Amino acid sequence: MAKIDQFFEILIERGGSDLHLEEGQPPKLREHGKLSAIGKNLLTRQFMSAIMAEICTPEQWRRFELHGDLDFAYAMGNKARFRANYFRHFHGYGAIFRIIPSKILTLEKLKAPEVFKGFAFQQAGLILITGPTGSGKSTTLAAIINHINETQVKKIMTIEDPVEFVHQSKKCLITHREVGEDTKSFATGLMSAIKSDVNVVLVGEMRDRETVELALTATEMGVLVFGTLHTNSAAKTLDRITDVFPNTQQAQIKGLLGSSLRAVVSQQLLRTADGKGRCAAHEILLHTPALTGIIRTGDVSALYSYIQTGRKLGMQTMDDCLLNLVKEKKVTKEEAYNKAQDKGKFA
Repeated sequence: MAKIDQFFEILIERGGSDLHLEEGQPPKLREHGKLSAIGKNLLTRQFMSAIMAEICTPEQWRRFELHGDLDFAYAMGNKARFRANYFRHFHGYGAIFRIIPSKILTLEKLKAPEVFKGFAFQQAGLILITGPTGSGKSTTLAAIINHINETQVKKIMTIEDPVEFVHQSKKCLITHREVGEDTKSFATGLMSAIKSDVNVVLVGEMRDRETVELALTATEMGVLVFGTLHTNSAAKTLDRITDVFPNTQQAQIKGLLGSSLRAVVSQQLLRTADGKGRCAAHEILLHTPALTGIIRTGDVSALYSYIQTGRKLGMQTMDDCLLNLVKEKKVTKEEAYNKAQDKGKFA
């Protein structure tokens, strides 16, 4: 048993989502969105080095000491898996661990909007799940991939940093590839996927121009691509994608995006009204012929009214979703207001 497992035991017992360790601070847990300390003992450099180095490989520890950052997955036997992020900060070493549920939740268990099931049956195109760190993007994507795995016969490849949810092949053949271990980068892994006769690719993060370009190329070749971005609305997502390209290429990229984009889901997690859990709020943008024109002209300001007019198709704005959660008494007015995009109108 690794020394750090004592903290993970507490995290699991208390139903928390994250463990925060920082030199000079007491250990802390995030429970239902709130941070709380475990005891009062401050973490020292000697203790941090010992527990951090124990659970990664010598090569990973060398990379951390050289670059000051490291991402990997850690398994505590068969009990739980964690996504680990090591970093250096002003006062020394730090580490954050997010628990990865051992059981992949279904879309029904997540109470996800019905349109999410439709994503699984798209034959090709780009579907983006966006939101800040800790908003549940990976959990939502895992549920969609699981739905494909249970209902269709396809070849699926995930490219992640690190691999989080591990799917067992059911009807589908599923391959997991980890950046830095199994492939050099997201772009390299995506290039390999295009050549390997896959039907579905999950790209852990579309963080650079080459990855975005290859993802769009894959959709033209009949591949369904799921990706994530750290944006909080459909408009900002479209801006982020086009902005990674130089001005001379943006018209071409808007054309490709207009024809390949199938959906953008922007997700946030809110503390429930009873304080005992969290629930998700979604902004949902779906493709229709009208969206192609909006993207090609670059008129992202028209997206808000476009989403509102598409309610019958399953589209919704983030603020409308938040308002419904308040009406259903799932979250408090204050919690919803804090997450609202147009706070003046929402108030």
